[in-house]
Amino acid sequence: MKLDLREALQQQILVGDGAMGTFLYQMGFPVGISYEELNLLKPDVIADVHRRYYEAGARLIETNTFSANREKLSKYGLEHEVEAINRAGVALARKAVGNNAYVVGAIGSIRAGKRKNVRTAKVKEDLRQQIEILLDTDVDGLLLESFSELDEMLLALKIIRKLSPIPVICQFATEGTGTTQDGIPMNEAFAKLKQSGADVVGFNCRSGPNGLLRSMEKAAMIGQPLPFSVFPNAGIADYVDGRFTYAATPEYFAETALKFADLGARIIGGCCGTTPEHIAHMAKALDGYKPDSTLIARMQQEAETTVRQAGIQAVTEQKLGHSLLSVVPDLNPISASNAVAELLPLVVEPSLVDIVKQRHTVIVELDPPRDLDIEKFMKGAHALKEAGIDALTMADNSLAVTRMSNMALGYLVKEQTGLRPLIHIACRDRNMIGTQSHMMGLHALDIDHVLAVTGDPAKFGDLPGSSSVYDLTSFEIIRMIKQLNEGIAFSGKPLKKKAKFIVGAAFNPNVKYLEKAVQRLERKIEAGADYIMTQPVYDAELIKRIYETTKHLSVPIFLGIAPLASGGNAEYLHNEVPGIQLSDEVRQRMSDLKGEAGRAMGVQIAKELLDAAMPYFNGIYLMTPFLSYEMTVELTQYVWEKSESVISTCTH
Repeated sequence: MKLDLREALQQQILVGDGAMGTFLYQMGFPVGISYEELNLLKPDVIADVHRRYYEAGARLIETNTFSANREKLSKYGLEHEVEAINRAGVALARKAVGNNAYVVGAIGSIRAGKRKNVRTAKVKEDLRQQIEILLDTDVDGLLLESFSELDEMLLALKIIRKLSPIPVICQFATEGTGTTQDGIPMNEAFAKLKQSGADVVGFNCRSGPNGLLRSMEKAAMIGQPLPFSVFPNAGIADYVDGRFTYAATPEYFAETALKFADLGARIIGGCCGTTPEHIAHMAKALDGYKPDSTLIARMQQEAETTVRQAGIQAVTEQKLGHSLLSVVPDLNPISASNAVAELLPLVVEPSLVDIVKQRHTVIVELDPPRDLDIEKFMKGAHALKEAGIDALTMADNSLAVTRMSNMALGYLVKEQTGLRPLIHIACRDRNMIGTQSHMMGLHALDIDHVLAVTGDPAKFGDLPGSSSVYDLTSFEIIRMIKQLNEGIAFSGKPLKKKAKFIVGAAFNPNVKYLEKAVQRLERKIEAGADYIMTQPVYDAELIKRIYETTKHLSVPIFLGIAPLASGGNAEYLHNEVPGIQLSDEVRQRMSDLKGEAGRAMGVQIAKELLDAAMPYFNGIYLMTPFLSYEMTVELTQYVWEKSESVISTCTH
């Protein structure tokens, strides 16, 4: 006889299923339809997906009802089919797996991170309708998943508890910030959910295994009020040629499933991008699992030590700060830099394309902050200026995570440090009107170096309810920007003046078929790209192959090198970030390293890669991890030390 779900979680780890929506997408069902309506239109397909996950080893199956509420279904004219779709969703799951697995009714957020888009009374009404229908079916529990705000989660949970004692799993969508989207610390949110009757708490979506591991580690350090569930994405989605793909492999999911289990997870499944193969690998890895009983205790002890050390350091820094101010009360590095900039002669600077043809040239990427504090960013810009970099490049809300405007920071960098800003322009966030307006603004600010990129899909960032625009492809945006250089607007009308943009294009060489990737690159050059910036490369042999397959190109290439910060950082990049592959040797050398030891090894590996790259490429593109600009300062200095002894073999 099957145990109650609560009892089962006390005795074993349950393997959850994987994605429904993205798996249907991979099967050929297009974006823009209601996947929940397929419960009625294609019941055999939905039942088959459930069956595949069950056969892969899943013993907790979610119904295909995530968006089967009146608000979401109304977008497809299906608001009158709420009951039929939900009942069919439960029936199909139960028929596919029988009583050998737990079937939980999936309920998604109605607001979906858009805090003001639906009135609370309407949210409550629509949640109640779906909950009442699911409770009147043969489900073993309810799953509240991908909620961003505690308020909405509590609203749903309280409705359930007024109606039924059924087991309830509550999962937040998070990227490891430690708070819900409405600003509640996760430990406080979990405590309130426990008080309101939740049986299991956890995380799903938004992040891959690495991000959700960080979230679980934080929760483990402060103690877990309830059993945990975790359903990570298969890494970050990549959008190439109109298709979404995911980087994380089934083997990687097997490794991280054990880590989740060690941290106390009792339900482990997969979200966007995962497939039956991911679940099969996890199920096999967890078969016969024995937990590391000392891990959480060690983490709690490390956290207490870190807090004590941070307190001592804060007091020391405060005393030191007062001493410095008493000796040099007017010390202001930004003002000093401004004074120097004003003394510089007014000359027309050569472009990076001109410079890189003559000597080694260094571009450094520094991420704009995710908050309103730019102090560390500007300190990094000043330090990199002192190190002698040729340009500071800033991404455009990379990984679809909201950051400060790179246009505004580019202007501040230019005015306060004298550095050349290189601004990324993503196709994701602006339609053609906004893109031209943005480019015209850059022209007015005399910022003329840009990098055209597709941009990571918005639904996988920190505001998943926002839209991805993609009016233009990366090829089209290059052509349109170069059209501005002819004094012609996107509409074809004259602009009275000509812009002077130097346009870069992105290149991912970490692919199985490098020659095909170079053919795609050739199309970007035909569209008007003036230079190329690559994804980071971690293999000396690949660097040589890139040179051999691109030496015929007419534009310079800036080879990407990103120093690793830790072993965890290395595994995250390799397994979850599209376009990045680390060699086995690099992963082994970084394995288990943290803190200063991790950063030191990351810099050492990056220096070895620079040794391999500089004979072939004059252009060097360094990426700063986590605003740790000291690492890219050291690597920039290394480039200048080496450049005197390196004789480049090419014009790249």
